[in-house]
Amino acid sequence: MLCAAGEPAGPSPDERQLPRKMHSRMSELPTVRVGRESADILGADNRALQAAVDYVANLGGGTVEIGPGEYLMRDSLHLRSNVTVRGTAGKTVLRKAGGATSPLALDGDYGEEQVTLADATGFDVGRGIAVWDKASGGFHTTVATITGRRGNTVSISRPLNDDYESSQAGRAATVFPVVSGVEVDGIRVEHLIIEGGKDANVNLNGCRGAGIYLYRGFGATIDHCTVRNFNGDGISFQQSNDVTVTDCVSENNAGLGLHPGSGSQRPTVRGCTARGNGEDGLYLCWRVRHGLFENNLLDANGRNGISIGHKDTDNLLRNNRVTGNGGDGVLFRNESEGMAAHRNTLEANVIENNGREGEVAAVRVQGQTRGLVFRNNTMRDTRAGAERRQTTGVRVEKNAGDVTLDGNAIDANTGVLDERAAAKP
Repeated sequence: MLCAAGEPAGPSPDERQLPRKMHSRMSELPTVRVGRESADILGADNRALQAAVDYVANLGGGTVEIGPGEYLMRDSLHLRSNVTVRGTAGKTVLRKAGGATSPLALDGDYGEEQVTLADATGFDVGRGIAVWDKASGGFHTTVATITGRRGNTVSISRPLNDDYESSQAGRAATVFPVVSGVEVDGIRVEHLIIEGGKDANVNLNGCRGAGIYLYRGFGATIDHCTVRNFNGDGISFQQSNDVTVTDCVSENNAGLGLHPGSGSQRPTVRGCTARGNGEDGLYLCWRVRHGLFENNLLDANGRNGISIGHKDTDNLLRNNRVTGNGGDGVLFRNESEGMAAHRNTLEANVIENNGREGEVAAVRVQGQTRGLVFRNNTMRDTRAGAERRQTTGVRVEKNAGDVTLDGNAIDANTGVLDERAAAKP
């Protein structure tokens, strides 16, 4: 609108009200309650939960509140962008159903959207499915949903990621992440307990699955969740930037406790516990950079407390307690200079009583890793006699670059082992 002189007029009354109207509309995002009773959507399995999530997502986002009780998961709860999923604190349990497994009767070809099984018992429509062979693995495993079935052939919701050959022990199983976010933005998951059914399911690798799993899940928050007894990793997020994991517990899972990986930038993992997992407590996989890992407990895991490696640079790990793990307290993995975990800082951590079989270090630096700073950490073994396995405070292996030690309290019986000096001519 122009005034008589050709200058822009002031906003109309309707235009002046627009920001207020938009704000009011944004404050009215829906909340839907799903539960076993007294809920908007009644149910006790993944179908009811998924219906609530999809409904809210179709309205542009909002919150799904899950009531107390146990919910049987025959497929993942598939997260949608801008949706918060909130359980009832300490009372909402998502239990992974027991899994079926079968060899492939025919090869599954890359891009195909079906597989033919030797025995399709238990592979019902709507169940989650994973497909792999011994030549594939990691991201080449396919995880999908069964969309149809005729005899022993099942159709699936996405194309196969690879060729799976029956001669290479190709197989399928009804395994999947219990909670899964793929290609999502702005999701939150709060106050859920994941029961993984480890003894009733085969293993699913952490690149394609976990109790809680994100793939390209940007700006996600996982808060006050517990994942236990999953036959795989507890919490895994891959190619997912700006993820925050706070006050979560990952315990007694077969794989890694906490697994940020595959180029996940700027993660924050704070106040979490990884305990009794079969592999490492905290595993920085490939290209995890500019992360903050603080106030976590890494306890009694089968391998190392913390493992850092392939291009995992510029991270800060502080105020963590790393204790009673099977291997080294903190391991910098063996990588060439171009691929090593440079410029990481360990600050004010307590690293103690690690190692179960053979001698280990509180911190072990392998490969051509450089630019590390270890400041104000406590490294000790308080066990008696032959029970002491953490026999070295800091072990710097021969190919490592510069390492700065500043103000650390290192047990006099462990000390620093610098193998770089011995390697010089």
